Order: sequence, then C-alpha cells, then structure tokens
Amino acid sequence: MIYLDNNATTRLDPQVAEAIRRVWDLGPLNPSSQHRAGRQARNLLDEAISELGRCLGADVDSPGGDSLVLTSGGTEANNLAVLGIGDASGPLVISALEHPSVLEPARAAARAGREVRLIPLTSNGRIDLAAARELIVERSPRPALVSVMSANNETGVIQPLAELAGICRKAAVPLHVDATQTVGKMPLDFAALGLAALSAAAHKFHGPAGIGLLLVRSGVPLRSALLGGEQQLGKRAGTEPVGLAVGMATALTIALQQLDASATLMGQCRERLETGLLGDFPELVIHGVSAPRLAGTTCISFPGADRQAMLMALDIAGVACSSGSACASGSSRPSHVLAAMGVAGELIDTALRFGFSRFSTTDDADRAVELISRQYRRLREKLVVENSRV
Repeated sequence: MIYLDNNATTRLDPQVAEAIRRVWDLGPLNPSSQHRAGRQARNLLDEAISELGRCLGADVDSPGGDSLVLTSGGTEANNLAVLGIGDASGPLVISALEHPSVLEPARAAARAGREVRLIPLTSNGRIDLAAARELIVERSPRPALVSVMSANNETGVIQPLAELAGICRKAAVPLHVDATQTVGKMPLDFAALGLAALSAAAHKFHGPAGIGLLLVRSGVPLRSALLGGEQQLGKRAGTEPVGLAVGMATALTIALQQLDASATLMGQCRERLETGLLGDFPELVIHGVSAPRLAGTTCISFPGADRQAMLMALDIAGVACSSGSACASGSSRPSHVLAAMGVAGELIDTALRFGFSRFSTTDDADRAVELISRQYRRLREKLVVENSRV
C-alpha cells in the first residue's frame, strides 16, 4: 500500500514508540499521586510539557507563564479554545476554511444565539485579509475571539498568520490558531506571532493518536470544558497520559530536528506526483497551486471521475488517499473549502487529497502516478461507454 493520506494521520515513528514503551514499562503512573511512582510520573510529565513548550516557542516553565493543556487530540483542543476563550456572549470570528472541530462548535454557539462572523476565502484558498480586518476591526462590537487554521487540511494552503495576528493585536482581540497541519512540518513560533492560543495533535507529526495540546498565552483566561479533578491547574480534568505526553514531545523534537530535510523530500514527492499526473492529463486541476502550500499536500480534481469511485478504485489498486477532511469524508459531503474558494461543482465532486510524510519516498510518488493514471483512465473510459448507451 502506498500511503498518501498523511494529512489524516501519520505512522508512529519507531523512536517514538520506543520512548512510550520505556515509560509504560515503568508500571502504573499517575502524576497526581503523592507516592514515589506518582512523583516519577509528575517529573516525566513536566519534562515532556517543558520540551513541547520549547519546541513551540512558548514559556511554560516560568511562574505565571504560558499554559500547555494536554487534550485527547486536536478536536478537543479546538473545541476547548473556541468555546473556552473570550466572552462567550461576544462575537466569534472564524474562516470559511476551518476544520469541522472549529466549524461545529461555532455553529452550536450560533444556534445558542452567539454572533458568528465568517471570513471569506480568495480563489487561491487564503483568507481575505481585507474582509478579516473589516470583521475584526471595523464591525461593532469587537469580537471576543478569532479562530483561523494555519494551513488547510484539504488543499495545504498556508494562511497569512503574521498579517492576521497583527490585525488582531492592534484590535486587542485574542487569536486562536488551529496549527494541527503545520506543527512539526514548518517553523512556528507561538510567542513571536503573539497568539492567544494554539492547537496541535501528536498523530499529525508521527506521534501517538489520542493526545493533543492547547497552548494558551499567559493572562488569557480559559474556561474548562470538563468537570472533575484539579489536574492541569483546573483547565482540563482527568488523569494525564504520561506515556503519550512523552511520545508527543519526542515526536515533535524529532520532527523539528528533521524539518528542512523532511520538507525537501515531501516537496520532491509532491512535485513528481503533480508533474507526472499533469503530463498524462493536462486537464487535471490542482487547487491552491498559486498560493504557498504545505510541502507534502496536494488537492487535485479529476474531471469526469466521481471522487468516491476514484477513491475506491485507488484503494483496491493500493493507493490510500482521501476525498477531503478525514473527520468529514465519511459523509461524502462536497468540500466546503473548495466551495468557499469558488471552485466549480464538477471539480469539487472530483477532488482528491494526497499527503506525503517524511517516511514517503520518490519511488512512492512515481508508482502512485502510474496507479492513479491507470485508474483514472479506466474510470473515464467506463463513463464514456455508459454515456454512449444512454
């Protein structure tokens, strides 16, 4: 199987698996327990949180510094930020490209009577900064929170975070960034950007599934979504998964050490895939190609081939890819991201996403071109035959 669905989840790095195993081999570990095993667990957890903070450019070690809240993944982290930061009765600003874990909490808030403002996209998949400025600065009242992802999970288009952060900073409005797709894949400095909060998930950068984080700037209040114990200074109740935290810190450290080499490799793989497919089928459309994109991500429309039929054909042929966000693709809904970019319906209905990782190879890309081309040609020929019978 050629695995090209790395925007959905990535393979666990063997070094990370070993780091987790070493922790689990220590026996039962509860950081809240006061006995020796509990103190050992607390030390391991604190070290992991410190390492994560350093990797992300945050100060989580100083008294009164930034907070790093461990969550069950990116979805919980996004929910916690969207519903837990800022005045819950104040306007919420999000963009049209957000992941369901931001869109759905925002919709729930809107149904409860909260004003939700939507930043539109340009045709290349980036947020419209002029519209964002109008929604944040010029419209009254000022929003209680702005939440925008750093790079889109479907197209890979990188968003103008520095410019958006500057708008929010001047307006004194907190900015939450869903960085799930960029952490571990490109440089990101929490303090330098001046963010109020940042979400990430370990399984997106070869760490374990089941753990994520919400980084919250010092002085930014956060309402807890879970009631229970006083873990994590009351910001998120529940016993912390020490092994998974160590695994996430290990995975992020490795990812940053290999950042440049990984980006180069993934960029080469994507280039070979896109060039090879366009060479065979010039009519294919690559979305967001005129904007900065994540090195390993491409979203391609295959005119004349239904995306679900193409997805199944590729699966049988040995290529794993996606028809959109893994958290929404089970419903087979058309991409809201491509729709917001103004993409024609036929192209939306034929779009597939391919994602490489640092474990991908150029041979994978070349072989994928062969298999994708073969299946696309077969499906189109089948469609021509079926239409001739009508």
